[in-house]
Amino acid sequence: MSYVESLRVFVRVVELGSITSGGRDLRLTPAVASKRIKELEQRLGVRLFNRTTRSISPTEAGRVFYDDARDVLSALDAAEARVASFSESPHGAIRVTAPLGVGRRIIAPCVPDFTDRYPQIEVRMRLSDRSVDILADGQDLAFFVGAPQDSNMKLRKFADCARVLCAAPGYLDAAGTPKRPEDLLDRRHNCLLLRFPRSPEYFWTLDTPAGPMKLEVRGQFDADDGDVLTDWALAGRGIVNKPRFDVAEHLASGALVEILSDTPPVASIFGCLYPHRKLQDPKVRLFVEHIAARSRRIFGPAPRPEPEPEPEPELGPNLDPDA
Repeated sequence: MSYVESLRVFVRVVELGSITSGGRDLRLTPAVASKRIKELEQRLGVRLFNRTTRSISPTEAGRVFYDDARDVLSALDAAEARVASFSESPHGAIRVTAPLGVGRRIIAPCVPDFTDRYPQIEVRMRLSDRSVDILADGQDLAFFVGAPQDSNMKLRKFADCARVLCAAPGYLDAAGTPKRPEDLLDRRHNCLLLRFPRSPEYFWTLDTPAGPMKLEVRGQFDADDGDVLTDWALAGRGIVNKPRFDVAEHLASGALVEILSDTPPVASIFGCLYPHRKLQDPKVRLFVEHIAARSRRIFGPAPRPEPEPEPEPELGPNLDPDA
């Protein structure tokens, strides 16, 4: 088993680019992670990494070994997942990523109840409003609010998530209350945007009687943290576009006021993405259903699932589907 754990350390160090990050991801100290790498190099009789004082990168042997090691670990995980279906006590770690607001308000409150029910399962959450590469980051589940982009992943849709434009009363008193969507383009208005590399929010799309209206809104400042945008809106610094559940308490208290309610932002999807094989794992499937139950209490019944597409014919062993 120590050899398998050393393989896991090696794979994560390659993927995350440092021994410290790879060890942290597996809950190991840098010293222990470094020891595992050295033991692996001694066993194989080759150097797997080029090390400098500032960086670490795989050698040619390391790059070759990485592909096979990753395949071995994937096969082992799949085998364990199949066997786990015979067990009444699922165990192991689930790696979950989610946007900050969704993670804090929906996912995180579910975790203690879930682990109380299944005490041998560990839930490791990573919260970020930036986009995440599920496979490269070694995640089992990626929750999202928005429109999924990754067609290589399986999608589980939990709910349609209404969105709202809102601002503080003081801001609206000073800048004026927009009466129609085009008013958002007025230079008097400061639109607070969630932005990061490859972020989709360079436009706001509103649901109008004539159909979706795409507006290239602007603002003095933006952030890659949705809660920062809410704080700025509460401080009277601009207009924010948020999921309604995310600002419901502020709307109820009057700290934020909804605007353009007749032409709200187009609703988002609340759901999760996962690699096809992951739902074979009972602990992952149980966690997904646990979150689905929570979302029904927040958003109402889940939408009817779309029919599964007809399976494609299998390709012969010498055909590359990506060719």
